[in-house]
Amino acid sequence: MTEIRVLDETQYRAHHTLFRGTLHYAPAPDELWEVVRKSYEPGRALGAFADGDLVGAVQTFPSSLVVPGGAVVPHAAVSRVGVRADHTRRGVLSALKRAQLEGLSEPVATLRASEGLIYGRYGYGVATRGRTVRIQRARASVPGDPVGRVRLIDRDGAAKLLPEIYDRIGLTRPGAIGRWAGWWEMNIRGAKPDEQFAYAVHSGPDGDDGFVIYKVEHKENSKLLQVYDLIAPTSGAWADLWRFLVGVDLVDEIEAWLRPLDEPLEFLFAEPRTARTTEVEDETWLRLVDVPRMLAERTYGDGDPVVLGVTDRLIPANAGSYLITPDGATRTDLSPDIELTVDLLGAAYLGGVTFTQLAAANRISGATANADRLFAISQSPWCGTYF
Repeated sequence: MTEIRVLDETQYRAHHTLFRGTLHYAPAPDELWEVVRKSYEPGRALGAFADGDLVGAVQTFPSSLVVPGGAVVPHAAVSRVGVRADHTRRGVLSALKRAQLEGLSEPVATLRASEGLIYGRYGYGVATRGRTVRIQRARASVPGDPVGRVRLIDRDGAAKLLPEIYDRIGLTRPGAIGRWAGWWEMNIRGAKPDEQFAYAVHSGPDGDDGFVIYKVEHKENSKLLQVYDLIAPTSGAWADLWRFLVGVDLVDEIEAWLRPLDEPLEFLFAEPRTARTTEVEDETWLRLVDVPRMLAERTYGDGDPVVLGVTDRLIPANAGSYLITPDGATRTDLSPDIELTVDLLGAAYLGGVTFTQLAAANRISGATANADRLFAISQSPWCGTYF
């Protein structure tokens, strides 16, 4: 019999050790644990116990999510999910995920999936994707003149300044999420001193308006500059930061992971072939916890009304028909034009996949063209925050 419990601070390290073990990592050393410990918040870590032993773990972080139209809603960032190898395929994860969903106060949750077959059955759908871009530095030339300046800062300066900048400029694109204090602690203070991360800030006419975090890896016969985080909401700041990166000496190639699908890097450089996509991966897996609220939070485009019939195996209160019009979304007794499960609605919610694409994949049928027009967005959804 598996028992699900909310963990207290005396159990956090065991929770983290179990999670790392499921990913085949050793327990966090004391120095790292002191950083990780600060990312735990009361009531957000759950454990599964069998015969008194901790055999499963899940956790959430308090965040926010930008939805189409610009509204920012409370959001739970789900992470540190794992089941001990000797207790897998016994319903432990299902019990954990059900308890987690029942306990959430946020209307939406997202996660990053270690495996693609797991989370659809818990109502999560792939809502954003990102691409890995590789840039040959020797061929990289950015036409035009800078609009601002880029300056390097040290880690202490980054720990103070970058969260301030992100809070001001980071929540603009649909799919972007708020970064909690523990995220910054893990990603800046948690970096090992010998990893040599660099932090660069862009300043424009109105002050600091962008930043990039990167490091240079020494390969056998080359040096690779890896971009870990680049946030710039204006075209000028964005171009200046890339101009800065391709100007870093003693680097052969630049690689940026999970960048927006619509980021026009190929057109930034004088030679478009300078940048090439090497991989496209899923990024955000989104779970609508409160379907009526989340459908009402986002805006819609011009199009004929569509009725969506939603089913939700884990949260029956979400099930029903919803009338979507350019003016908003409401429950209705009308018959559905399109019937779909909550994971597919989550995939389409941010506009990253169309209803017509889902129909082409034989996942749904009905008036998909009307639904596409209502859910259409002008910018590819993207999170940009890995957790």
